[in-house]
This record gives sequence, C-alpha cells and structure tokens, in this order.
Amino acid sequence: MKLIVGLGNPGAKYARNRHNIGFMAVERIADDHGFGPWKGKHQGSMTEGRFGSEKVALLKPETFMNNSGQSVQAAMRFFKLEPADVIVIHDEIDLAPGKVKYKVGGGHAGNNGLRSIHAHIGPEYARVRLGVGHPGHKDAVPGYVLRDFPKADEAWLDDVLRGVSDGAPYLAVGDGAKFSNAVALRTAPARPSTGTKGKAQSDAKPAPDKTPPEDTRSALQKLMVRFK
Repeated sequence: MKLIVGLGNPGAKYARNRHNIGFMAVERIADDHGFGPWKGKHQGSMTEGRFGSEKVALLKPETFMNNSGQSVQAAMRFFKLEPADVIVIHDEIDLAPGKVKYKVGGGHAGNNGLRSIHAHIGPEYARVRLGVGHPGHKDAVPGYVLRDFPKADEAWLDDVLRGVSDGAPYLAVGDGAKFSNAVALRTAPARPSTGTKGKAQSDAKPAPDKTPPEDTRSALQKLMVRFK
C-alpha cells in the first residue's frame, strides 16, 4: 500500500493558493480515478482507492502546513507503513511554474510542510515537486505562496494537475521515470515536424525540365545558318 500526501492549508480561503497545489493534485487524482468520498481521519481528510492491484490512500493533512508531519505520521501508524511507502506532493518555489520533478529523499529546502514531515518520519520518502516560481526575494516568499494562482496561470496549472493524475498509477509502484513521462505528455507534448522530409509528392514543386527541345531542322537549313 502507498500513502500519497498532498500538502496545503485547510479552509476555503486557502483553496486556490500556490501553497495548496498539493491539495489540488490529490483532489484531481481522486476525481479522475474514482476514489471513494473524502473522510476526516488521522488529523486530515482521506480517501482510498486502487490502481490495479495497488491499494492507495490519499491524504490532505488538516493540521495546517507547518504541522503536516503529525497527520502523515498518524496515517502511517494506522496503515503500518514505512517512509518508503509515502509520496508527498508539494509546491516548489525553486522550480519554474509548470515544472514537475520527482525525487526520493533529500532535504526540505525550507518548505515548512516538509520540515514537519522530516521531524516526524525522517527524510526517506518520495516527493513530487510542483514548480510555482519564485517572487524574486526571500522576504516576499510567504506572501507569494499564500496568494491565489492568477488567471494567467490556469492553463499550465490544469496541464500539471492532469499530468500528475495521469502518472499517479506509476507513483503507486515507485516508477518515477514513467510518472515523469506521463506528466511531460501533458505539459510538453510532442510537436509535429515542420520539415519537408516525407512530404507528399503532390505538395512538392516539380523540378524544371532541362531537356533541350528536339531539333527538327533539315540538313540544308542547318547549313544555311552556319553561313549567315
């Protein structure tokens, strides 16, 4: 079994904040893959479902971001899970908007949600880092992540959430490469070639005919031309 955790803050006023992109991601996974209703459990909101034979629980901690580890630890104890069974989806200011990175282990990079999870279960869990961009100065970060995504971001945000949902079955089996590929198919789809290779013959301009015209003059006419 795997526990996929989306980080965010509870309450309607935070619902569209950049800091809540983790909540948005697990909500999209639940909707797209037919998970059961969300229920209050383990100091959070939880739903369960399956990807094939793999059982998965989705968790939105309701302890507020800074205490996310309490909820994650409670759910792990209930399901008897190890840190390697946990995947945390969170906002990442050090990645450009729309970029998605998967990693296992590492530091918390100042993210208070990850800091709390580190303190409760250690660092050896997987993370899905969803880029939201940086405001340019560290003092502006708190206000930046606690503001809603602007309308201009809606297109790439929807692509990211759909991509994470498409790749969720691969998260459940620990295949980071296939997960990343599923996301890329949404966020950076292959573009048709603009070259001419393989172009239909009907589209190509015919080459000019360089064959000289047949000379139909008589021998006498040719001789007369020579002596003009």
